[in-house]
Amino acid sequence: MAAKLKSTDIVIVGLGWTGGILAKELAETGLSIVVLERGGPRDTNPDFMYPTVHDELRYAQRHELMQNVSRETLTFRNNASETALPMRQLGSFLPGEGVGGAGVHWNGVPWRWLPWDHEPLTQTLARYGPGVIPPDMQMLDWGVSYDELEPYYDKFEYLCGVSGKAGNLRGQKIDGGNVFEGPRQRDYPNPPMLQTHAGALFEKAAKSLGYHPFPGPSANTSQPYVNPDGVAFGACHYCGYCERFGCEVNAKASAHFTVIPLAARKSNVEMRTNARVMKVNLDAAKTRAESVTYIDAAGREFEQPAGLVVLCAYALGNVHLMLLSGIGKPYDPTTGAGVVGRNYAYQIGSGAIVFFDEKTWINSFMGAGALAVNIDDFNTGSFDHVKEGFIGGGGISTSSSGGRPIGFRPVPPGTPAWGTEWKRAVVRHYNHTLAIGNQGSVMAYRQNYLDLDPTYRDRYGRSLLRMTFDFHANEQKQANFLADICVRIGQAMGAERVVRSGPPQHYSIVPYQSTHNTGGAAMGTDPRTSALNRYCQTWDVSNVFVTGACAFPQNAGKAPTGPVGALAYWTADAIKRYLNNPGSLVPT
Repeated sequence: MAAKLKSTDIVIVGLGWTGGILAKELAETGLSIVVLERGGPRDTNPDFMYPTVHDELRYAQRHELMQNVSRETLTFRNNASETALPMRQLGSFLPGEGVGGAGVHWNGVPWRWLPWDHEPLTQTLARYGPGVIPPDMQMLDWGVSYDELEPYYDKFEYLCGVSGKAGNLRGQKIDGGNVFEGPRQRDYPNPPMLQTHAGALFEKAAKSLGYHPFPGPSANTSQPYVNPDGVAFGACHYCGYCERFGCEVNAKASAHFTVIPLAARKSNVEMRTNARVMKVNLDAAKTRAESVTYIDAAGREFEQPAGLVVLCAYALGNVHLMLLSGIGKPYDPTTGAGVVGRNYAYQIGSGAIVFFDEKTWINSFMGAGALAVNIDDFNTGSFDHVKEGFIGGGGISTSSSGGRPIGFRPVPPGTPAWGTEWKRAVVRHYNHTLAIGNQGSVMAYRQNYLDLDPTYRDRYGRSLLRMTFDFHANEQKQANFLADICVRIGQAMGAERVVRSGPPQHYSIVPYQSTHNTGGAAMGTDPRTSALNRYCQTWDVSNVFVTGACAFPQNAGKAPTGPVGALAYWTADAIKRYLNNPGSLVPT
């Protein structure tokens, strides 16, 4: 029997980027706020101090900062004819756990998604007509345009101290920046990071082919920085230990040292760690949330009543909680009815490995998580993708994120998998190899979705989340087209050998690809096809808001953290309006 606690005005579930932003912004209302985080507390000192933080085995291979799948996992299958089985170890994606969430161990890539990504249905119909959209593709507009989100993108970039170069400043295209980006009102808060030799080779080759290379935006600060909240950042050391690691000098933006401490200092905010939320409890009519139930580290069950609930867990966790709590109608792929679990999407990768002679030194061990040179010439909305036989696109880049010794051992095809010859090949190619990668968009389809598994349960007796997902022909065409572009760039670099990396025939949950899971609680303008309205408020339960990438109706050719942060600020403003006049912010 859960012990019932004193009611609070607002409960926030999850303490990563979105939970931290919402806690900090809503604290200004003076209302009482309780934040529940399933993992433990965390701070730069002592958790990320040198030399422990550079332990590649502990953090990159054994996933110290990630979700413990022996305690909480999901089941997976490629299609509905298969039996889904539990994911017993982390693979394709790496959800975080603990204060700061996945924002602690991210690479620090804070893209603004392109204008097309926010209104793909409207823009596709306007340019090509309805005939180009495959029957099973469930393309949706967000209900929020890029122009509406631009001030919130800006706010997130200045929170994070993003380093970069504008390519579209108030409509004026600027050479050397991303000329395909949506117009921004001001430049990045910090100049671009130092360019590596790999980046210089990519830039020269891309320009020779008529493309438009630019330094990628980086939340690894290029110089010491103090953000608008007064939080100080150190300058990046280019150590190459960003992805899967914390940062010992606070050069990589993270909620754990920015917004979260600011919220925690407020007397009206209480943060409870090791508090695993089991479900949101609704009233008899299923139209209002009354409380949340959670279990603490000692296994004790508590019920926390609240007037407003904000779900800020990881994308998959938010959808799981909605399904367990009966918030919104579960999606049925057979009939197409229902919305929760609908429009799940991922990303698709392809590219090329570029091998150079021994006179060309790449020095891969030096780098940073978001240090890259990119082109968006073939990203969503930047070119005539329908002419090439698909909808969507991808960003192409050479990343210099650090050649750590366990994870980075490039050798050409045909090299023995072990032994003396393998060792010689590793020594020969380690400092003379780079990768050109495509991060490809994935549209939503009727057959790709999330629901509750009918067989498997977690240690608390709850049905596991079940993922049904596979790549479709549209994305296969796209990834193969972009792989050929990567090869062309590699050849233009003057490489000794370029090895093409095509897309997999089917999606596999085993090898790591990206922690860029989107959808399942899509936002939109129609309650028949979306779980959330344009303000990330659930259509059916007006005092529940849901944040994060689960709200994206499809996935883009860019990492999702930028729009996740922008939407968190957008949602915070919407919640403040809701608090003045509770009820649905969008009439139905």
